Amino acid sequence: MSKPVLLDFSATWCGPCRMQQPIISKLEESFGDKVDFKEIDVDQNNELASKYDIMVVPTLVIEKDGIEVRRFTGVTRADVLSDELNKLL
Repeated sequence: MSKPVLLDFSATWCGPCRMQQPIISKLEESFGDKVDFKEIDVDQNNELASKYDIMVVPTLVIEKDGIEVRRFTGVTRADVLSDELNKLL
């Protein structure tokens, strides 16, 4: 069974992305290797951002088995993300 993946679409110039970053770091610590966390800079990964139809940063996409399960735009609280990830474990 594959583990959930959290894709963090962000940009260096984005203020809310900088607010989201410590939340993601905290989740990485608590989930350890149970969840794959991937940070994607939309400016450096235009094709991937386009594939996921990213219009706003930060956008967080949670996938399981290569299928998008949930999507959050804007700064998202740790408890909301944690609840969503725990459902997939």
